Amino acid sequence: MEQLFVSVGLLVCLVCLLKCMRLSQYLLLHSWKVLPRSFLQSMGQWAVITGAGDGIGKAYSFELAKHGLNVVLISRTLEKLQAIAEEIEWTTRSRVKIIQADFTKEDIYDDIKEKLKGLEIGILVNNVGMLPSLFPSHFLNTPGEIQSLIHCNITSVVKMTQLVLKHMESRRKGLILNISSGIALCPWPLYALYSASKAFVCTFSKALHVEYRAKGIIIQVLTPYAVSTPMTKYLKTNMVTKTADEFVKESLKYITIGAETCGCLTHEILAIFLNLIPSRVFYSSTFQRFLLTHYSDYLKHNISNR
Repeated sequence: MEQLFVSVGLLVCLVCLLKCMRLSQYLLLHSWKVLPRSFLQSMGQWAVITGAGDGIGKAYSFELAKHGLNVVLISRTLEKLQAIAEEIEWTTRSRVKIIQADFTKEDIYDDIKEKLKGLEIGILVNNVGMLPSLFPSHFLNTPGEIQSLIHCNITSVVKMTQLVLKHMESRRKGLILNISSGIALCPWPLYALYSASKAFVCTFSKALHVEYRAKGIIIQVLTPYAVSTPMTKYLKTNMVTKTADEFVKESLKYITIGAETCGCLTHEILAIFLNLIPSRVFYSSTFQRFLLTHYSDYLKHNISNR
C-alpha cells in the first residue's frame, strides 16, 4: 500500500512538473521574440484564410499580410471581402485574392480548388465557424440549421486541409492553423453541438500533426476561450476576453509550441485552472442552472452595442 501511495505521489509530481514546464514555454515565447520575422514567409508565398470577413479571420488576414505574405480571403459576403482586400493592399502592399464561398454548403470546394490552382500556399488558417447561440441552451432549443453548422465547423476544416496539404507535403513545409474553442476541451452541456463540432477539430488536428510533422508541416489547433468578435456579439474586453487583433498577434508567437495551444497566455492559465475542477461539477444540475441564469445575465450585460 505504501508503494502505491508513493507511486501515485510521484505521478502527480510528474504531471505538475510537465504543466510547469509548458507554462514556462508560454512565458518565454510571450515575453521574448523567439521566432525570426522571416519564419512565416519561409512557409510559402501565400496564406489562405477562411471566414476572413470578420473577427479572428480578418485579424489573421491583416497580420499575415504584415508579415509579408500574400493572402487569399475566403468568406460569404463579397462586399466585406472587397473592402478588406483593398485595405490590406493599401496598408501592407501584399497581394490579395478573394474567393466568395458559403461554407454552410458542401458543393463549393471544386470552385475553391480551381481558384487556388498555381498558388504556393504556405499557410492555411481554418477559421470559419458557426456558434448556434452565444447563450447556453438545450440541444432541442438550438436555433438554426444543424447541417449547416456541421458543414461550416467540420466539413470546411477537412476539405480545406485536403486541398492544400498535398502541395505542402510535396514541398515539405507548411503551416495549418485550425481554430477550435476552449469549450472543446471537455464536453459542455448547453453548448453540446458547438462543443462537439470543435472537439472534432481538436482530435483531427492533433492526429494530422503526428502524421505530417516528420514532413516539415506544422498542424496546430487553437482552443481560445472568450474573444470579442461578431460571433460573440462583441463581448466587452477584459483580462480574459481578448480582441481578435490581440488574440491573433499573440497566437502567432506559439506556433512552434506543439499540436495544441489556447493561443493566449491568459487562456492557457484559465484552461489549467478549469482542468483542476472535477468533471462531475460541470455535469451537475447546479452548474447547469448557473449557466442558464447567472452566466446568461453576465453575457447580456457584457454584449457591446455595435
